[in-house]
Amino acid sequence: MLNDTKLGDILFLDIETVPKLESFELLNPREQELFDKKTKHIRKEEELDSYYNRAGIWAEFGKIVCISIGYFYIEDNQHKLRTTSYYGKKEKLILEAFKKIVNIYFSQNNKVLCAHNGKEFDFPYIARRMIINNVKLPKKLNIQGKKPWEIPHIDTLELWKFGDYKHYTSLDLLTHIFSIASPKKNIDGSMVASVYYNEKDVETIAEYCQDDVIALAQVYLKLKGLDNIDEQSITIVKSKELL
Repeated sequence: MLNDTKLGDILFLDIETVPKLESFELLNPREQELFDKKTKHIRKEEELDSYYNRAGIWAEFGKIVCISIGYFYIEDNQHKLRTTSYYGKKEKLILEAFKKIVNIYFSQNNKVLCAHNGKEFDFPYIARRMIINNVKLPKKLNIQGKKPWEIPHIDTLELWKFGDYKHYTSLDLLTHIFSIASPKKNIDGSMVASVYYNEKDVETIAEYCQDDVIALAQVYLKLKGLDNIDEQSITIVKSKELL
């Protein structure tokens, strides 16, 4: 798929997630019990209330607060990148906005989705949260029954692994070794929940998420043996806060 896919047929994406409620104490007793069971094997001796800060990594106990997207287009005989974000407190609106973009512009058979660690995180997380929110899955995420080569997803982590299933490399590390501007500026992933619940600053999260999409697209270019684009070739469309 890497060699056959044109740059303009790829929708690059990244998501930011947080625990669905601000604290463990706000979960009802049944949810607390289920979270305890879900995390017991990895939590070890850590207290439930402190471990709950990481609940955003599970679709059953987290929610999406931002989806950023990017795509290449040709202008003046060169590739340029356009990005934007959908963010806010109403997850269903974010999911519906993303679904609309996918269905209108990226539903054709030649179109694909791309994320870093997307096959393990972004793609299934979005699909699960759509089901929970009663949002019908777009064709690009409804992969049940498909053979591996039929799934329209590209994962830059998988490309970098070269078949090494035990190897994990972060997007931040890849940007460093490829001399690409790091997306980690004001915050990192471990700070998203605090910025969302304590600082009430979803816009900063959206900017961080959008920077990740730009880095993702640049890493993909590197993996395909193409030159990276300069800042003048990147258009950041004003992000849309969905209230």
